[in-house]
Amino acid sequence: MPHSMTVRVYYEDTDLAGVVYYANYLRFIERGRTEALRAAGVDQGRLKAEDGAVFVVRRIEADYLAPAKFDDMLAVATRVEAMTGATVTMAQEVARDGVILFRARVVIACMGTDGRPRRLPGVVREALAPHG
Repeated sequence: MPHSMTVRVYYEDTDLAGVVYYANYLRFIERGRTEALRAAGVDQGRLKAEDGAVFVVRRIEADYLAPAKFDDMLAVATRVEAMTGATVTMAQEVARDGVILFRARVVIACMGTDGRPRRLPGVVREALAPHG
């Protein structure tokens, strides 16, 4: 099941044409990933403090399909697509009233606070693994 959250478009999110500025979709999906991790039981602050592990975006593929506008209520859906030893691939969509406006595939990598790549901690693997 994908995680879903809502985001309202504010005036500050729009460009001169009155539509959501393209880079703000990246902000929306960042919030979606953070909330999906939180809902799965991954506390990123604790992970950094106790395990010295943080996440960084390694790769993103994005498709802009239709514009969002001021005051729209958007649904940001996030689901884990794949995991390797050190990365998680997430599929994300931003929709308005069931119509997909933006779609992205994001690879996040685990990194130590020393800046070096590292394996995903076991608690993260367990939290994000399919259950059932």
